[in-house]
Amino acid sequence: MNESFSRTIPMVCALLFVPIAAHADPKPMPFTYEQFEASVSHLDLEQCPSALPQENTFCRASIHHEEFHVFAFSYDGDSPLVGFKTYEAEGLEAILN
Repeated sequence: MNESFSRTIPMVCALLFVPIAAHADPKPMPFTYEQFEASVSHLDLEQCPSALPQENTFCRASIHHEEFHVFAFSYDGDSPLVGFKTYEAEGLEAILN
């Protein structure tokens, strides 16, 4: 085996493990209303469903596949996501038509 090739193999192997080590301890990233508003088609809800936080919050909903997704955001700070609930969209078709 030639000398430069035998030095290349360990270097390549070491580089393969660098991305894994760099992402070993990811920090959670908050999902703010600003990010949601820019990226998710949604409807504004007049009030949040009872299963989600009620105090100092507002809710938005999106429909995806056969489900209705409700996102609750806090009025505090950058309006972070504080709750999420999915409901079956069964019967929703009649309301939307």
